Amino acid sequence: MDVLDQSVDIFRDFISDPSFPCVGAKSALARNGLRMIVGGDLRCSSADREVLAALQQKPEASAAVAELFAIVVLFPLTPPLSEIAFETYLWQRLQALHDADRLDFAWDSSVSSDPGSENFGLSLGGTAFFVVGLHPGASRLARRAPMATLAFNPHAQFRRLKQDGSYGRLRNTVRNREIANEGDLNPMLADFGEASEARQYSGRRVASAWQCPFTTRRGDPL
Repeated sequence: MDVLDQSVDIFRDFISDPSFPCVGAKSALARNGLRMIVGGDLRCSSADREVLAALQQKPEASAAVAELFAIVVLFPLTPPLSEIAFETYLWQRLQALHDADRLDFAWDSSVSSDPGSENFGLSLGGTAFFVVGLHPGASRLARRAPMATLAFNPHAQFRRLKQDGSYGRLRNTVRNREIANEGDLNPMLADFGEASEARQYSGRRVASAWQCPFTTRRGDPL
C-alpha cells in the first residue's frame, strides 16, 4: 500500500489523536461528516478537476451533514514546505479552482468576494467555504498535519451554530484545548465574521499589512 492509499487513514488518526484541539473536526469525523479526497501534490493542478467537482456538489441533507461537515483534500505527495511556501501554493490552488468555477457558478451572495472584507468567504459551486490549511511545516501544533491538507468548511454551518447558540461553546472549547497544548492562543484567530478570514487560511502569522494574493474574477473568459 503506497502513501496515496494510506493517506486517508493517516489523516483520520491525526484528527483522532487526543492532542488535536479541534473538537468540531473530531465530531465531524465521528459522525461521518468528513468527505476526504486525495489530491496528490498541492503544487500541481492535476487533481483540480476532481477537487472542484466535489466542492460543486451539494452535501446530502443528512443529520450528520446538518451539524458539522467538511470536504478535506489531502495532498500526500507534497514535499516539506515552509509556511510561506505553503501559503503561496494554497492560494495558487484556490485561485485555480475559482478561475474554473466562475464560468459555471456565481459567487455565493451571502459572503463578500473581496478578500479584504470581514464578510469574505471563498465561493465554489455557489457555496461559501472557510478554508483551513494544514501541513507538516506549520508553526502551530493545531495546523501541523502529517501532510499538506485543505479543509473546506461550509459557511452555512457556522451561521447555524451561531443561531442555535452552539458556536460560542465550540469556539471556547477549541481555544482552551489549544492553550493547553501550545501555551498560548493563535494570534491569527478571529471570531467568525469579525475580520477577513483569508488571513487565517494558511495558518501562518501574517502582518497587519498583509495582502491576500487572490483575485476574484467574474464569468468573463481569461
